[in-house]
Amino acid sequence: MKNKKAEQAGNRERHKKELKTGRRGEPILERAAPLKLEKPTILIVCEGKNTEPSYFSQFRLSSATIHAVGEGYNTTSLVNRAAHFAAQKKYEQVWCVFDKDDFSTVDFNSAIVLARSNGFGVGYSNQAFEYWILLHFIDHQGGGMHRSDYDVRINQLLQPFGRIYDGKRSKIISEDIFELLIGNDKQTGISRTQIAINRAKRNCSQLNRVSPAAEESSTTVFELVEELLKYI
Repeated sequence: MKNKKAEQAGNRERHKKELKTGRRGEPILERAAPLKLEKPTILIVCEGKNTEPSYFSQFRLSSATIHAVGEGYNTTSLVNRAAHFAAQKKYEQVWCVFDKDDFSTVDFNSAIVLARSNGFGVGYSNQAFEYWILLHFIDHQGGGMHRSDYDVRINQLLQPFGRIYDGKRSKIISEDIFELLIGNDKQTGISRTQIAINRAKRNCSQLNRVSPAAEESSTTVFELVEELLKYI
């Protein structure tokens, strides 16, 4: 009796499916399994040939691929170079990373506007990328700090950890320095990278960002790093 009831229930279910398809008697096709998507590719075009590429290329992302390209171009020429790369290959995201250095207010601000008009992200630093590194260790709340002082200050902060940053010649963020940057601060237990993000974000929130060239010291590299951390 139970088998008969089960058979009748099964027949009713099949009949319902046939009515839904509008093709009684035809088999119901199973939905195809979704295709596995490839990892997104993030293009990062950097002004510096050493420091920035050596930093970004060390992010180990589980679901994205970084192409950090050190071009040696600057401001608007760097953005144009990024547009050239983007036209050659499809990238899910394109970012331009460059510094204020000694470039004019017009050049620096124009590069930011141009990049964003192309749909690119911008990780700029005023004055230089090393300011972003400093924020991992000290809470420098904006205000002037000349880039010529960055190397000495960074090495003062690295000394207790037995690390050295050669900002005069190689300008490489070595693996041991990178591990220190992404490691946890002993006092707070929070990642130094997250601490730097919080500090940079707070500093930017206190600026109107109408003329980034006039807003020393500041950096939006944290916006790019926050994006990269989504894929770890």
